Amino acid sequence: MKVLAWAKDEEIRAKGSSGGFVTAAMIAALEKGLVDEVVLVKKKNAYEGVPITTNNVEVVKECIGSMHFVPLNLSYFIKSGVKTALPTKPCDARAIIERAKRNQFNIDDVYMVGLNCGGTFNPVLAREVVLSFFEIEPETVIKEEILKGKLIIESKEGKKSVKIDEIEEEGYGRRNACKICDVNIPHMADLACGNWGVLNEKATFVEVFTDKGKEFFENAVDAGYVEFREAKKEEIEIREKIDKAMIKLAKKWREKLDEINDLDRRERLDYYIRMFEKCIGCNACKEVCPPCVCEEAKCVSMNDEMAGYKIPLYNLVRLLHLMDSCIGCGQCEDVCPVDIPLTLIHKRFSERILRKLDYIPGIDMRTPPFQETKILFD
Repeated sequence: MKVLAWAKDEEIRAKGSSGGFVTAAMIAALEKGLVDEVVLVKKKNAYEGVPITTNNVEVVKECIGSMHFVPLNLSYFIKSGVKTALPTKPCDARAIIERAKRNQFNIDDVYMVGLNCGGTFNPVLAREVVLSFFEIEPETVIKEEILKGKLIIESKEGKKSVKIDEIEEEGYGRRNACKICDVNIPHMADLACGNWGVLNEKATFVEVFTDKGKEFFENAVDAGYVEFREAKKEEIEIREKIDKAMIKLAKKWREKLDEINDLDRRERLDYYIRMFEKCIGCNACKEVCPPCVCEEAKCVSMNDEMAGYKIPLYNLVRLLHLMDSCIGCGQCEDVCPVDIPLTLIHKRFSERILRKLDYIPGIDMRTPPFQETKILFD
């Protein structure tokens, strides 16, 4: 099911970045009792947002709009036993699936309202981008949007746009995890929403994937909060073309950022040693890692800070742990105080084993291969 949908309420439609469908559908889900609460990000300013859980529709209205400068992962805020709806970038949706596998909550209680995603920005670097490329004081930014490959900034002085390619060629732009991500449409969510394929309308392109997604969509329509029409062939083709272009761009960035691809084994080992020797043992990467829900984490309990290993056991255990679990969200790299390129390192270690196991974490509810119990003897 592929449609263009929009909020029936004109104010919500006007304020929404793509016709307000997501906000209107969230409100309908709460008012009709489909969910107990929703998880959203409440905007403090263009660079900072606070994750909230609420059942108050007025609060939902306050959270309308996109936030590309706030790279949060919302999977942590889902409560066990509570019917919940939340907007999910592809990495959010993958995190939710991995956490559900680890019994943090029942996946049947969660409505994943997927958002097409071409990437998010580090909030600190986003301020530098606004100042350097737009010549605007960062604190004067009212709203930001990404449309047709351009970053659009609205301030008290008006609107300005710059091509994201131009920003990234200068070493700024999206987070590295986003640059190399080739999952842009969240097919693992219950439905996917975005402006890709929308031409000259204030509307959201919505694709429904699951029975829960259909239920969520129909609830909004039946409640009178949403209107829609079938997507046209041209709109579907444009959406597919954009997705393919983003996948191609991710491949380009992967080749560009992977500085050790052409090194031999010894040189690669030297690189890993140099990177992990910088580790100060703060455990921040573990704390923000969505799949890492261990109560007694082996990476911590087995590590001895006084052992003097070239690569701490903490890092080696995490590399093993995440070989079948890393979803490439980049949260670990965001919080690393010594700037270890963790996303790319984990990706390098996991890719070969995942190909061998024919497995991709966060795509479905299949048990991670390293957690499977195999009977070797009768």
